[in-house]
Order: sequence, then C-alpha cells, then structure tokens
Amino acid sequence: MSPTHRRPVPLSKAYRLLNHGPTVLVSAAHNGQRNIMAAAWAMPLDFEPPKVAVVLDKATWTRQLLEGAGTFVLQVPCAAQADLVQTVGNITGADTDKFAAYGLQTFKGEHTEAPLLEGCVAWLECRLLPEPHNQQTYDLFLGEVVAAYADERVFSDGRWHFEGHDELRTLHHVAGGHFLTIGQPITGKTLA
Repeated sequence: MSPTHRRPVPLSKAYRLLNHGPTVLVSAAHNGQRNIMAAAWAMPLDFEPPKVAVVLDKATWTRQLLEGAGTFVLQVPCAAQADLVQTVGNITGADTDKFAAYGLQTFKGEHTEAPLLEGCVAWLECRLLPEPHNQQTYDLFLGEVVAAYADERVFSDGRWHFEGHDELRTLHHVAGGHFLTIGQPITGKTLA
C-alpha cells in the first residue's frame, strides 16, 4: 500500500479496526531484534483509552520481544497477503529475521520500535499493560492502543467498506491454513 492511502484513525474509533474479528499480525522489536507472527485470537477491549487483547503462546519469539520492549503492533493483513500470513505464522523468528528472509517492507510507527508491515489495511501501535498472572497463566496480553492507522480505500469515517477492493478484504483464520475473507455488508433493521 502506498503511504498516500494510510491515514490516522481517531483512537476513539480504533476498536473498529478489530471488532469484526480479523486475523492479525503481531510485531515487536527489542535490543536490535525484531519479529512478526500471525495471531487469530485478538480483540478490542475498551473505547477510551482503547485497549486490545491478544493471545501469544509462551514458545513464540514475538512474545519474548514484546515482553522485553513493553510495546507491540497489531496489523490487519488482507486477502492479498494470505500466503505471507501463513508463512510468518508457521516459521519461528528466533533463528531467522523474517523481514529480511521474505523481503517484507515496513515503515516506522510513531510510538513503538516494532516494525509496521506495508500492505496491511490497518495498524495499531500498542503499549503493553502488564498483567503477569494473565500472561503466564493464560498467554493473554493486554495493550493500550497509542496510535492507529488504516488504508482509506477500505476504512474511513470509522467504517470498513470493502466494495470494489476484494484483494484488500480482511482475513479470518478457520484452521489448518484456511482463511475466509470478510463478506458483503448487511444493514440490520429494528423489528417493530
């Protein structure tokens, strides 16, 4: 995605970037090392200040970097990135710099050292809200969103609108490397 399509999202609307349940990519950087991984279990938790939750297994390198840095980024990949999501989700970054190995283009955020992946349709820079018991017992990490951005071609005025941009539809992990993309919008009406 061209930076010309990336726009800030008001923090009060940041929850809408995750509210529809997309698969996310989690990136973190610490002490000159960086990593990115896929995560299917992420969600918004609050409006103001906006908070998110994400589950990160103890064995992941990204988790170690996140804990060291105290910051991380959730990015929302799109249909055009399905193979990439599958790849970075299945290969450890402890021995390989995935960004270099796969030629991943990134940009720098305003509040974190974690790289933000180009080509996604949304990005949320987060500050870790330490909850040691939840992290150790449930692998559950909480973060406060300190900056949010989205691709204006599919998210503007606080709403997703994918019509005409099938390649930019968000991914939803089913299992075993299978994904669905977000479907057609339906507007509900109040029954009288």
